[in-house]
Amino acid sequence: MTDKYRPLKNAFGRFATGIAVAACRDGEGAIAALTVNSFTSVSLEPPLVLWCLENRASSYSAFMAADSYAVSILHAGQKAASQRFAHFLPDGPKEDEFENWVTGAPVLKDRLAGFDCKVAARHEAGDHVILVGEVAKFDSAEGAPLIYYASNYIPGTEKP
Repeated sequence: MTDKYRPLKNAFGRFATGIAVAACRDGEGAIAALTVNSFTSVSLEPPLVLWCLENRASSYSAFMAADSYAVSILHAGQKAASQRFAHFLPDGPKEDEFENWVTGAPVLKDRLAGFDCKVAARHEAGDHVILVGEVAKFDSAEGAPLIYYASNYIPGTEKP
């Protein structure tokens, strides 16, 4: 089967991005998490960030119902985490991998930076929803980021 969107995806892929894991709690308190590369800062006052959620994502309903979410920016040594949360694998999110901050949204313990956010707005946009969050708490650490470009991890930005 030919992917009619491949040329557009290839063009989009020419913009190098960092990799993050977005996570929230579903209606039963379980962790819903997925890999994203659409994260960006929006505003300093108030502190706002956004990321985009595909309408077909398995965690779509959890994020649409949640009043908070967390974004954990991955460091160069987290290629395996990026791949794990990008696919439906049996070893999904585990409680001991995360910590809870102000909003109760799960933040990865091992991260380059973390943002605990209250949902400020949701905007329908094509086959995605843009989730804007007001940052309630954040942190950052020194280190190299995990970078993605043209559907591949950038050699040298990933550590074994």
